[in-house]
Amino acid sequence: MFRCVLGLFLGIGCMGSIHAQSRTSKFLDDLLHEQASPLLRHVLQYPDSFQCQIIYTRIDRDARNRPTFQHFYYDVDAKRYFNPASTVKMPLAFLALEKLNAIKVDKNTPLFIDSAYAGQTKVTGDTSSANGLASIAHYIKKVFLVSDNDAYNRLYEFIGQQTIHEQLWAKGYKDIRIVRRFAPATEEGNRHTNPVRFEADGRAVYTQPAAYSSLKYDYSRQLMVGKGHWDKNDSLINQPMDFSRHNNVPLADLQQILQSALFPASVPAKQRFHLTPADYKFLYRYMSELPSESDYPRYDTAEYFDSYTKFFLFKAGKSKIPDYMRVFNKTGWSYGFLTDVAYIVDFKHNVEFMLSGVIYVNRDGILNDNKYEYEEIGYPFFKEVGNIIYNYELKRKRANKPDLRQFKIDYKNAL
Repeated sequence: MFRCVLGLFLGIGCMGSIHAQSRTSKFLDDLLHEQASPLLRHVLQYPDSFQCQIIYTRIDRDARNRPTFQHFYYDVDAKRYFNPASTVKMPLAFLALEKLNAIKVDKNTPLFIDSAYAGQTKVTGDTSSANGLASIAHYIKKVFLVSDNDAYNRLYEFIGQQTIHEQLWAKGYKDIRIVRRFAPATEEGNRHTNPVRFEADGRAVYTQPAAYSSLKYDYSRQLMVGKGHWDKNDSLINQPMDFSRHNNVPLADLQQILQSALFPASVPAKQRFHLTPADYKFLYRYMSELPSESDYPRYDTAEYFDSYTKFFLFKAGKSKIPDYMRVFNKTGWSYGFLTDVAYIVDFKHNVEFMLSGVIYVNRDGILNDNKYEYEEIGYPFFKEVGNIIYNYELKRKRANKPDLRQFKIDYKNAL
């Protein structure tokens, strides 16, 4: 396979100007190159083609089990665009819980969504839930279990486009832009979000009118990807696709957002989401639960196999996840970009680390043609990088053995 891949990608230039401002740690650079297979070595050799970025976060504990974090980077650049795809669902899940706490509504309270603008759709129930009703809790479950797009759209509508940015920018994530549902909608339509109400025992406990975002975004920098693309009219446009008005989240921001939820005390107070202990417990469960372990929703595990959203270590070849390991993460895949932001735990060997990465696999340079090398290059890339870091962590000496009980979860019983 490697010879085939190599032949198809030769001719792409090596280090280009887009990498001038990137961060690379010598330790991670050396580790990856020393252990790399021919395929991984090829990916690393052609950064302008594959545009991969990697963040490895080493975690050490003191005698009181308090964690410290050391980040190692490979070609990480906040100004180099990649499409974050479904990874944007992660901060919205956290913001939705934060907003529920602010309005004092339980996450399991039945949710009803109306329509008030062109293209908006209503929600009167959810047949995949135990009681047949929708709720923020159920949408968050689906976001993490299988990266459900409709669930994300409903979280987007509950929070509102303007609130999403006001809250994330206030936490220091100034480069984040989340301006799109994952459904047909105009730019103006995405600024409008639906009326929402929560009901308990048939009585409205909170009503939220339709909202409109008046925020101004900086669209001055063109973000061009590929050499051509199919447009919404199914016409081939022989020009790069402009992502300047699409969602945007730098990889380092995604890593910090995940870290802030898993280890809130490790980030400045202003960066934390205002969540309760019950919220954290809920998130840890569904960020790590496997589709086969879910009763509501119940999934066809032939399609939604256990490593469906676990890119690092496991998705390539639909690898089995050992029962002593768990991955707390969020993935995204779109337009040839694959992203995973993960905290990986091995309870048997007392190993923990964070790993974030993105790669672009689009051999023909055409976007929206659904011809991407996810299976041939993308998922094997995540599997190998994950294995290199995991094997390093298995051998690494620690001053103190971590106590990981906080992340051990009973998946058989309801919260």
